Amino acid sequence: MFWSHSSRAVRQQWRLYRGVTRRAAGASFSPLSPTIARAFHASRPLLAVKPVLLADIGEGIVECEIIQWFVEPGARVEEFSPLCEVQSDKASVEITSRFAGVVKKLHYDAGEMAKVGKPFVDIDIQGDPKEEDAGTMVPPESPRKEAESKPTQAPVRPSTEETAAAQVAVLTEQVTETPPKAKGKHAALATPAVRHLSKELKVDISEIDGTGRDGRVLKEDIYKFVEGRNAAPTQASSPQPAPGTQPKSAFAPDVSTAGPQQETPIPLTRVQEMMFKTMTRSLNIPHFLYTDEVDFTSLVELRGRLNKVLAKSGLSDSQVGKLSYLPFIIKAVSMSLYKYPILNARVDADSGNGSNGSNGSGDGGGKPTLVLRSQHNIGVAMDTPSGLLVPVIKNVGGLNILDIAAELARLQGLANAGKLSPQDMAGGTITVSNIGSIGGTYLSPVVVEREVAILGVGRMRTVPAFSTAPGEEDRVVRRQVCNFSWSADHRVVDGATMARAAEVVRTIVEEPDVMVMHLR
Repeated sequence: MFWSHSSRAVRQQWRLYRGVTRRAAGASFSPLSPTIARAFHASRPLLAVKPVLLADIGEGIVECEIIQWFVEPGARVEEFSPLCEVQSDKASVEITSRFAGVVKKLHYDAGEMAKVGKPFVDIDIQGDPKEEDAGTMVPPESPRKEAESKPTQAPVRPSTEETAAAQVAVLTEQVTETPPKAKGKHAALATPAVRHLSKELKVDISEIDGTGRDGRVLKEDIYKFVEGRNAAPTQASSPQPAPGTQPKSAFAPDVSTAGPQQETPIPLTRVQEMMFKTMTRSLNIPHFLYTDEVDFTSLVELRGRLNKVLAKSGLSDSQVGKLSYLPFIIKAVSMSLYKYPILNARVDADSGNGSNGSNGSGDGGGKPTLVLRSQHNIGVAMDTPSGLLVPVIKNVGGLNILDIAAELARLQGLANAGKLSPQDMAGGTITVSNIGSIGGTYLSPVVVEREVAILGVGRMRTVPAFSTAPGEEDRVVRRQVCNFSWSADHRVVDGATMARAAEVVRTIVEEPDVMVMHLR
C-alpha cells in the first residue's frame, strides 16, 4: 500500500529497502539513519474530517445566501439533522447533514453567499470532540476557588459586626459576578419574514430572547424589543405634551430634516435581487398589452351561494375558510388554454443549441421554435413579507374549484412564513397577478422567462350599467366589473389570438355556470 503515496514517500521507502538489502548481504550497516527512520512515518493518517458540499437544489441555481446556522463549531450533529437555512433565487431551503459527528468549521457566516458544489461545513465523523477541544469546553475554576485552595495563615476571629459586614459583602460580590446569559453566535431562530422585519427595524436578532417554540424569535418579540429600546430615550429626551394639545400628525413635515439632501444606499434583499435579474431578462421580450372589462355580477352571486353551502354542510377543506374570486379566475384561464394552447407554450429562441427554454434574443444561430406543454401550471403572484413571490399551482386542468382554493391557501401560508420550497416555485407555464386585492384598476404586467403570457387582475368596483334583459334595455342596474390586463410575447402571439383567448376567459367568468359542464 506504500506505493500509492507521493514520490517523496516512495524514494524514502526505496532507501529503506536498499539498507535492508545491504544488511542481508553482510555489508557493514549502521543503525538506521534519521532519514531512513522518517520513512516509517510517511504513510498518511486517515482523515476523520469530512467536508459537506452544498448540493444542487435545481433550477440552475449556482449560489445561495446563508440565512441562519442551526449549529456551531463543536456541536454534535446526527445524520439528517438540520445544519443551516439557505435562500436561493426561488425559495428558502433547510440543508441537512449527511454525516453524524462533530462540527469542526463553518466556511461561511450568516448573510454570505455559498457556492453550489463547494464545502460549506466540515464535520468530524469520529463523533467525539478532541482532547484540546474538550479542554476548552470545561470552564476554568473561579478565582475564589483558587484562593480557597491556597494555604492561608490562621484567621483572626473577627467581631460580630465585622462578620455580618463580610457576609453582606460576599453576597453582594456573588450577585454582581453572576455572568449574563450567553447567546450563541448562530443560536437565533426565526423565519425569513421575521428576519426581514428585523432588518427593516435595524435590530440584531441575536440580542432578542425568543418566546416561540425552541426559542424561536417571533414578530411580537421584535416589536417588544423595539418598544423597550425606544422607550427610555424617548422619555428622557422628549418632553411631555401640555394638557389639551394635539400630538403631531404622522403626515406632518419634520422640520429637523431641513438642509441638504441626504442619500443613504442600502443593499437589495435576496428577493429584490431575484426580481432585478428576472425583470432585466424579461424586458428583452417584446410585449404588447391587451385590456378588457369583465362583468363579475353573476360570479359574485355564485360565490355567495357556494360559501353559504360550504358553511352549512362543512364540505370545505380545513384550509379553505371561504372561496375567493381567484380560484374561479385561475380555472377560467386553464379552460381557455385548451382552446389556445399557444398561451401555455414557451419560446426556445436558440433550438440549435438544445432545448434550453431561453427567452433570449436567439443570437446563437439556431432556429427558434415554440414548445407546447400539456399541463397547465399556473403561477400566482403573491405579496409576502419578504417581497413578491410567484408559487405555482400544478396541473390546474385536473383540479376543481375547491382543490385550487386549498392549494392557494397552502401556498399563501408557506409564502407568508418564508417556507416555500423550490418545487413550489418551479415549472410555471402562465402567470396570474391579482393586484386588485391591494388596489389599482389597470396594470401592465411583465411576461417572465419561459412563458409567453400573463394576466393582471384589477380591483373590482360597482358601476351603473344598462340592463341586458329583453325589454329592459333602458333600465339602469348595479354591476360589479373588473378589468383584466393581458401581456403577451409579441414574437409568437399576435393581437387577434390574445383577444380571442381573453374573450373565452371573459365569457366563462361572466357565466360561471359554464365551469360546471367542464369539471374534470
